[in-house]
Order: sequence, then C-alpha cells, then structure tokens
Amino acid sequence: MFTIYRLNADELDASFLESLKAAFRHKEIEIAVAETDETEYLLRSPANREKLLQAVADVGAGRNLVVPDQTIFR
Repeated sequence: MFTIYRLNADELDASFLESLKAAFRHKEIEIAVAETDETEYLLRSPANREKLLQAVADVGAGRNLVVPDQTIFR
C-alpha cells in the first residue's frame, strides 16, 4: 500500500500518528518527508510552464492585463 499525506507541519499531532498506526497496523512503514513547492509542481508540464512564464513576462511588460471594474464595489 502506498499513501501520500499532504499537510502543513503545524497539523501534525498525536491523532495523525494514531491514524497512521491504525492504517498500517502491524506493518513496517517508511516515512519520507519533503517540503513541497507549488511553483515547481506547476512548472513540470511543458505546456503549463510556457503559459506561466509567458504570463509572468506579460505582467512584467504590462501586457495582457485584466483590470476588474472597481466601481461595482463602491
């Protein structure tokens, strides 16, 4: 069985450990910890990478910006 738990380190507590113990009762387990980087994940896909990098370049150059109508919030 392979399971990935994604959570903030601040959420780690005794109940999380108890749930792990219950899920893998009497089995040897391996725990690997890695810090996640959402930017890295989003840039993995070549198509997504191109879109994101182009969007960053557009913002830097002031191109293709969408400015919401702020008058509706008054």
